[in-house]
Amino acid sequence: MLETIAARLSALGHALPVPSRPAANYVSTVRTGNLLAVSGQISARRDDIFTGSVGAGVTIEEGRIAAECAAINVLSQIAAATDGSLAAVRRVVRLGVFIASSPDFAEQSLVANGASDLFVNVFGEAGRHARAAVGVAALPAGATVEVDALVELEPAA
Repeated sequence: MLETIAARLSALGHALPVPSRPAANYVSTVRTGNLLAVSGQISARRDDIFTGSVGAGVTIEEGRIAAECAAINVLSQIAAATDGSLAAVRRVVRLGVFIASSPDFAEQSLVANGASDLFVNVFGEAGRHARAAVGVAALPAGATVEVDALVELEPAA
């Protein structure tokens, strides 16, 4: 499955970045049994952050791209917590997608699809998940989107 995941990511035009380090008093991931919780990852790519609020200068499509970017950062954290790959992922259980948005914006689900679609495109049926798409007033570093995840991993050897 490793080759398939790497090939899918490459075909989508993505490579896994070096995972970010926590910015405060928390850890990036916690494994308990076969579950891996991934702390929220913002819409950062290389040294750039997608910033601003959807509905107030940021379009739905720009927000969707920011959500996809945050999801790639989640994948990077998963790889770092396992064997450096994504082959240990059995199922994506849940995503939390937080979208900085104007008070009158009500299409958070369309923005969150950027993250959801990436997980399905990478993992196939195992990437289908439960999800929350939540509009918020602001996110760390002014980010447009933050995504956290809960994934099921293969049993530890």
